[in-house]
Amino acid sequence: MSEAQRHRVVPGAPLRRSGLRFLKRRRTVLARLAGWSLVESGQTFLFGFALAHALDDGFLRGSPVVGAAWLAAAAVCVGAGAYGTARVYGAVADLVEPLRDTLVRKVVTRGLYAPDGAAVSRLTHQVEIARDTFAGLVLVSRSFVFVTAGALVGLCSLAPVLLLLVVPPLVLGLALFAGALRPMARRQETFLAADEAIATETGTAVGGLRDITAAGAERTVAAAAGERFDAELRASRALARWSVSRVLALGISGRLPIVLLLLAAPWLLGRGVTPGALVGALAYLTQSLLPALQSLMHGLGTAGTRLGVVLRRLTAEPATGAAGAGSHRTPRDGYAVELTGVTFAYGPHADPVLRGLDLTVPAGGHLAVVGPSGIGKSTLAALVAGMLEPGSGEVRRPATADRVLVPQEAYVFSGTVRENLAYLCPGGRVPDADLLAAAAEIGAGALLARLGGPDATLAPAELSAGERQLLALVRAYLARAPLIVLDEATCHLDPEAEARAERAFAARPGGTLIVVAHRISSALRADRVLVMDGTHVRTGRHGELLRRSALYRELTGGWAHAEPPAAAPLQPALAARDADGVDAVAGTRLAGDGGHVVAHGPGRQMQDAGDLGDRGALGGQ
Repeated sequence: MSEAQRHRVVPGAPLRRSGLRFLKRRRTVLARLAGWSLVESGQTFLFGFALAHALDDGFLRGSPVVGAAWLAAAAVCVGAGAYGTARVYGAVADLVEPLRDTLVRKVVTRGLYAPDGAAVSRLTHQVEIARDTFAGLVLVSRSFVFVTAGALVGLCSLAPVLLLLVVPPLVLGLALFAGALRPMARRQETFLAADEAIATETGTAVGGLRDITAAGAERTVAAAAGERFDAELRASRALARWSVSRVLALGISGRLPIVLLLLAAPWLLGRGVTPGALVGALAYLTQSLLPALQSLMHGLGTAGTRLGVVLRRLTAEPATGAAGAGSHRTPRDGYAVELTGVTFAYGPHADPVLRGLDLTVPAGGHLAVVGPSGIGKSTLAALVAGMLEPGSGEVRRPATADRVLVPQEAYVFSGTVRENLAYLCPGGRVPDADLLAAAAEIGAGALLARLGGPDATLAPAELSAGERQLLALVRAYLARAPLIVLDEATCHLDPEAEARAERAFAARPGGTLIVVAHRISSALRADRVLVMDGTHVRTGRHGELLRRSALYRELTGGWAHAEPPAAAPLQPALAARDADGVDAVAGTRLAGDGGHVVAHGPGRQMQDAGDLGDRGALGGQ
């Protein structure tokens, strides 16, 4: 998926409106900044003016005392300007820090509800870019405005004709610079996109080092990472080429007026311009206007364009309809998920686990997926949920935040019951009535009562595997996602508890349920059954598949003999392997956790414990 597809970038107009609202709320700070900037730039006007009068009225007329007095006045103004500069920095801080806090809140909120591989780059690198460049932009912009105004007023006070030599090249150079800002911004955005791609590529590689080594994919991964670095190098070179326009604009607006003033000096002296006025004009140009232009063009040309790009990216909304190989496009009306020609393999040289799979699940449907261990059931569940991307073909499903995958190993963390159950809800808040009602629907009401209610503290090591599954199921039910995928998520429950939980999910109005079946009863409850046998698939109702599929007849026969008694107790608690009592199973969402997390949103990789540990004739997953 391309960078433009992964993010819906907020257009310039809304960003400008947001910026204006931000500044309007801080009018007092802006007024204080303008006042101290005026004090700081007062020296600009008085320096050239005092220098001209020191020469014309003092030293050139033989009155050194008068000349020294004018120079002393200029020195006093320099001291006042330094005092104003110190106060300017305090006002700038009152603008910059609130912006940084606002951006951090936006990035953290987006990372919680729509995580992706670039979240770390945004929070650590790009927020600091925005903070630093905004501060620099405020400093150089207000300095240029006040210094330029002071210099032009000073030139006019010395001799209005001097403006004819300064204003035209100044305007021409600024126009050239302004015209180059947009192309520079585009190159800057390309550079930042390449930086995010590097963070995503290397982050994925580091998280899968064991698998990369085991599969002998070191060169392939290194080549992919190298392509990202090469793209960033090309983007940085393109950005550097556009800096030539900044040098040209500075030469026209800042240095050409000095040359014109020197060339026109005889003509100016012949028309009443005094020597002191010429020296004062040179001081205005070399000591005030040229440094201000250099700061402005350097600040806007690098920091300014970068700031605009970074702010658009930090305030962008996660894409909900982008299609990277079609994997996030919305399915047709009336369908919850569609797979078209999907092929997936765990590596470039591995045999495909799924090949050319076509599957359509209608909205509100109930599908059971059956097949031998290691045949690809959990892989299919991960593809449907967005935890894996197909090697080829399309997976069309609802928006990224509208599906929940519950794997076999349920994730429960140290905290309160409420925190565990409301984990997938917006803001993590659920009314007690809704929470208790969901627990009753799933069949976990007695468990919550035994634990002490919503505000009781959970100790994961004291829960059985079945109790953890019940809590994960209630968590998924409270998420209210239109699409629920249960990947053997009830395997530690007895048949009666499993049936109650599945019926609760299936009864949700408009809700779609896909179950990787653990028992034949799950297939009997479904509207349709998908049988996977490694070479092709069959779909149909239970009775129809008994007639058409020998594999399904074999599976149902094996299930019937292995079905445990209805009163089978929940399995005992598993031994805790860390402080929170969470098994160290590799997986999704958290480091060292892979497959036992309730997934909600996009993900990059998943290893499913239910299939990986069972290698059949097809080599497992």
